[in-house]
Amino acid sequence: VQLQASGGGLVQAGGSLRLSCVFSGRTSFTYYPVGWFRRAPGKEREFVAAISGRGVKTYYSDTVKGRFTISRDNAKTTAYLQMNILKPEDTAVYYCAAASQVDYSGSYYYIRPREYGFWGQGTQVTVSS
Repeated sequence: VQLQASGGGLVQAGGSLRLSCVFSGRTSFTYYPVGWFRRAPGKEREFVAAISGRGVKTYYSDTVKGRFTISRDNAKTTAYLQMNILKPEDTAVYYCAAASQVDYSGSYYYIRPREYGFWGQGTQVTVSS
């Protein structure tokens, strides 16, 4: 499994960005729950959002709920993180991740990093005030 994240950049506070995470692997992307995490300078990695394999269930951290939207297009083997009303405190390197184990029901999502065995390389998001 390989994940390629992109879409980061520099944006003013209040602006928007959409991150993409392209999946490649032998097993269908549909069976992999996906999560987004971030790490700000000097801080620990933080959970942002998660989505089940079939995209029916999503979960957000309280800090981004109502501003960020996670989604996926399984036909394109791509997950997305739409980020609106960005704040300077959203500045971080954002990582997408796929679960260590497949979920054939497509119904589960995970919020703990240890549930994810495959990680993208990260994309930098910088929000200026």
